[in-house]
Amino acid sequence: MRAVVLEEFGGPLELREVPRPEPRKGQVLVRIHASGVNPLDTKIRAGRAAHARSRLPAVLGLDMAGVVVEAGPEATGFRPGDEVYGLIGGVGDLQGSLAQYAAVDARLLAPKPVSLGMREAAALPLAVITAWEGLVDRAGVRAGQRVLVHGGAGGVGSVAVQIAAARGAEVYATASAPKAPVVRSLGATPIDYTTTSVDKYVAEHTGGAGFDVVFDTVGGPVLDASFEAVRNHTGHVVSALGWGTHSLAPLSFHGATYSGVFTLLPMLTGTGREHHGQILREAAALADSGRLRPLLDARRYRLETVAEAHAAVENGTASGKVVVDVEQ
Repeated sequence: MRAVVLEEFGGPLELREVPRPEPRKGQVLVRIHASGVNPLDTKIRAGRAAHARSRLPAVLGLDMAGVVVEAGPEATGFRPGDEVYGLIGGVGDLQGSLAQYAAVDARLLAPKPVSLGMREAAALPLAVITAWEGLVDRAGVRAGQRVLVHGGAGGVGSVAVQIAAARGAEVYATASAPKAPVVRSLGATPIDYTTTSVDKYVAEHTGGAGFDVVFDTVGGPVLDASFEAVRNHTGHVVSALGWGTHSLAPLSFHGATYSGVFTLLPMLTGTGREHHGQILREAAALADSGRLRPLLDARRYRLETVAEAHAAVENGTASGKVVVDVEQ
């Protein structure tokens, strides 16, 4: 099969012919149609993601959508011909999705949303699982709550807005002024973080009470701002980028709580992988009911032009999720 291989961190991505994998116990062989490109993929390639380092030489690529072609021993839930999507590899010793085939732990997969094409489905897994673990598993978002999503037009943020809205919350999201229409179209009230202070938007949108749930998808100073924006006593802050040095005093002064999300943990440890599949099934139902859609960059990439796809993500020129067409 053809696959894009990384020999050394910071080195080039090379398209090669490599052996097609055979599905082992609990795995299915998937013919990959599309591979989503995340900022994390570019950090892994550059060697700047110690928490998600791959074993070299490596086939990168976290997200994918494709078709099952063979089931290995004791693999259940799927059969040849099933269209699937998932967050499958590109970290640890798991082969990634920048290849024509991958042998995938069946627990990591779910049936592809019927209403979405392969490219659209491949754009969702990492973002959906991260947002779901933060908002649903950690914060228990529900109707009647005010939810603030930082980075509401980004990959994870745009999905988080839709999940919170689908669960009945009143959703607000920070974004720059040019991206306000996108945030609004997803179901959230936009907040221009470049011109509005935390105190001001908390006063304007919550009467000074603070948000019930604040989901940080940006990290750094934005996590500190999240501690300032949360409701007293019952508020909860969740971050997908909680590393760094932060003072917990503002959070403590609110009497609020905090959770971190590390989406890759089941992939790296092998424990809890079935929950990824469960989340993706829930997300497929949302997509098929018209309540979840990915934001896609319009440009098309192939395995031969993966380096260009990575560059588009790194330099910030992508307007939506970048997806590589593997099977054309």
